Amino acid sequence: MTARRKATGIALAGIGPLALTLLAAGPAAAHGSMTDPVSRVSACFAEGPESPKSAACKAAVQAGGTQAFYDWNGVRDGEAGGRSKSRIPDGKLCSANNPEYKGLDLPRADWPSSRMRAGSHTFHYKATAPHKGYFELYLTKSSYNPAKPLKWSDLESKPFVKVSDPKLTNGEYVFNGKVPARSGRHLIYSIWQRSDSAEAFYTCSDVVFGKDSGQAAKPAPTASAPTAHQLAAGAGKSSMDMSGHDHDGSGSGTTPAPAPTPVPSPRRTPIPRAGRQFAERQRPAGPGRRQAGRRAASGGDRWRQLHRPAGHQRRRRPGHGRRGAVRHHPPQGRPAPRLTTTPG
Repeated sequence: MTARRKATGIALAGIGPLALTLLAAGPAAAHGSMTDPVSRVSACFAEGPESPKSAACKAAVQAGGTQAFYDWNGVRDGEAGGRSKSRIPDGKLCSANNPEYKGLDLPRADWPSSRMRAGSHTFHYKATAPHKGYFELYLTKSSYNPAKPLKWSDLESKPFVKVSDPKLTNGEYVFNGKVPARSGRHLIYSIWQRSDSAEAFYTCSDVVFGKDSGQAAKPAPTASAPTAHQLAAGAGKSSMDMSGHDHDGSGSGTTPAPAPTPVPSPRRTPIPRAGRQFAERQRPAGPGRRQAGRRAASGGDRWRQLHRPAGHQRRRRPGHGRRGAVRHHPPQGRPAPRLTTTPG
């Protein structure tokens, strides 16, 4: 191995780990959250991560920081693969066992809530990166106690809504479902499982049927979904990345390949005439070699004509004059003899 190849190998070996580090340190992917009924993370983001109004959102920010709410669309498990119940432990359902969102798991009876009633309801899920997949919505049992950590056993064993690839309208998945009858404060837990990936997304939405039975010291505020202005204003502080996903609503989950950058063709440097003649003479032998030689020869004749001293006349061999005339050239510097005739 030459010294140059060895140096190149060492340089590439050093670049490899650096490239992997940069890829691993890239921003996480974001996809969406429930907005009707409003999820906990959406409600706290709408209140303002830096200065939330409700006691529950203030406690959530104190527990996990403000970044979780700027990243309102990233409560996910990248390796769920339809195994959410075995991968997410009890008490961690609302955070999907993600420490960044641990404030969402706080057992409280005063989370901002949405009004709900039994019967048909239209659900809205804000999707910042649409994908093919299915939604499952679970409702808590009648025995649910919001003051205790949420467990899988607190939810009904079967979802009351399951829909695959719902319609995307104005950046939201919209679908209908029939809500079971309940009374008081409850929770709707959603799982959005991608069918083109193992990734899944989760939300906890606090709802109240009729009169609030949460037994909070103060009445819980009504939850509000973030407005388009709030979403745009908070996008700069989000650590989520949505550029590598399908945003056209087709749900393909693939990223189109970027168009290749056009590479300008190198400009040809003009070759001087003498250089062209030399190039013609250096061409390899072939069918065009004879004609190339003729062009080179004619070019040389032209060059001699242009650089011939003034007054110089080309000497021609006898029998090769124009129109067949034979011309004789006197020696240089001596005038041609004049023929005279004698009168007879």
